[in-house]
Amino acid sequence: MPSALESPEGGEEDVLHYEEIEDGAVSPMDLSELLKEGTKESHDRAENTQFVKDFLKGRIKKELFKLATVALYFTYSALEEEMDHNKDNPVFAPLYFPVELHRREALAKDLKYFYGEEWKEKIQCSEATQQYVDRIHHVGQHEPELLVAHAYTRYMGDLSGGQVLKKVAQRALKLPSTEEGIKFYVFDNISNAQQFKQLYRARMNALDLDKNTKERIVEEANKAFRFNMQDGKELHLWEAPSPKSNRTEASEEKEEGTGRPCTPRPCEWQGDPEEEEGTGRPCTPRPCEWQGDPRMDPAVDDVLRGGVLVP
Repeated sequence: MPSALESPEGGEEDVLHYEEIEDGAVSPMDLSELLKEGTKESHDRAENTQFVKDFLKGRIKKELFKLATVALYFTYSALEEEMDHNKDNPVFAPLYFPVELHRREALAKDLKYFYGEEWKEKIQCSEATQQYVDRIHHVGQHEPELLVAHAYTRYMGDLSGGQVLKKVAQRALKLPSTEEGIKFYVFDNISNAQQFKQLYRARMNALDLDKNTKERIVEEANKAFRFNMQDGKELHLWEAPSPKSNRTEASEEKEEGTGRPCTPRPCEWQGDPEEEEGTGRPCTPRPCEWQGDPRMDPAVDDVLRGGVLVP
């Protein structure tokens, strides 16, 4: 197993450093591989939600970003509370990295930046986020082995595509270069993100879990993705497209500043989710599909075309 080395006396005590990590043989039955293969479809769906695609293109208003930060605050508060409760439980203890990973304090700083000193009185947990929070608490209290799934999908994603989102948000919202408002994406106590992810996966693979438990963890990871997508859908519906943003004729409309044609997309149905579409309920036309911008940061363009928002 790769090992983490503590800083020497007088050094930066809270920063985790790593020995050279060598890629060993990976078994298809390792938990990291089962999660990778078992959540591919969820990865693809999560990366292609309208909220994420708009975010990556820099089309996010500060108010919407603030609401997303609120949702993250409640989610990570629940997750880290349950992780703290299970820090000595052998089914989770090897993955307990509070100094390196915990995000609640960073999110509190972001909310203070956006809402001011009285931020706690100005935020509330949305319906979709509350469902996510309730599930995390249930898992932590009754099925703690499944916390692995929630920690994996959240933190490994934050250390991967989350770093791209950080750059997009900072540029699109004109946030300070001192990283106020995006502290959530800053992992000061991880010296090498790639090596840390390798360490984390090795720790996951070393957990003493039977086949059935591993399958349940993969199933729970897919649930975590669905909760996350529901959060994104709620945020997207919070901000209905304005009439000016609707696209009706692809041959005449082009995405602003790109000089490239765009493809209109079906309207988003607003009816009861339990009923079938086509029942006569009104729907809201959705913006056209972006076809690429040669001026965009290559890293962001790669996300849009290939997808790297994965653990």
